[in-house]
Amino acid sequence: MSDWLDAQLDAHIRTAADAAQLLDDVREVGTMLVAAFERGATLYTFGNGGSAADAQHFTGELIGRYRRERRPLPAVTLTADATVATCIANDYSFDDVFARQVQALARPGDIVAAFTTSGRSANVVTGLATARENGATTVLFAAGDGGPAREHADRVFLVHSTETPRIQELHTFLLHALSEIVDAWAAGEVLA
Repeated sequence: MSDWLDAQLDAHIRTAADAAQLLDDVREVGTMLVAAFERGATLYTFGNGGSAADAQHFTGELIGRYRRERRPLPAVTLTADATVATCIANDYSFDDVFARQVQALARPGDIVAAFTTSGRSANVVTGLATARENGATTVLFAAGDGGPAREHADRVFLVHSTETPRIQELHTFLLHALSEIVDAWAAGEVLA
């Protein structure tokens, strides 16, 4: 077991070190989120499985707080309402679960962020495509080449790993880094 644990930690460290190339994108997307919240826009997030948990985590940091006392920010996770998700999946298809909600809610100026380890889930791809059609700005948290979801994303964070745990660990780092930028702005602080 010790060898396995050492290998897992080494893989995490290598993947985390590789994420340094994403820091400029984090700053730019953080600035984009701040500008969107300044003009009253909403952030919509979604994903499947562990990626749904990442989407909810991001929303929680924005509606609640990350590290500072400040006002809640408008963020909605589309997987949080099981009734709506299962209604759409039953009445239409699972592939439409995010697209139907995005079509109903997202407007020009809003931001739609999708979390996926592969970028190949049909419901994520159609959700992002619909967001773009509605005039929202799209952000993709994925890995590898981003799969088909990448073609519908205005901004892309790609983790260089094929292992789901490593990808999700770095997605958590990225959502925390973005939360820090937005949190500081909402609390009236300037980050150094």
